Amino acid sequence: MVELYTLLHYAFVFYGYAIIVYIFMSWFPGARESSFGRILTRICEPYLEQFRKFIPPLGMIDLSPIVAILVLQLARAGLGEFFRMFLF
Repeated sequence: MVELYTLLHYAFVFYGYAIIVYIFMSWFPGARESSFGRILTRICEPYLEQFRKFIPPLGMIDLSPIVAILVLQLARAGLGEFFRMFLF
């Protein structure tokens, strides 16, 4: 059971880092068109798209990734609490 929690915990952490890298790639022209950028687009866009439906950009600033990362962190914390109930 601990191994499952560890695997899921690091999956959430890795996904959060992937979103952050994806956001930073938008600052560099052509970075998202690279092979690594296309992989990150396939990984991150389906999740971010759910938040863009409800949070419109403010001019040139897109706040949906910030909310998406916050929700991901809350889900990770909830996962930890869920496993603590069953492990102890």
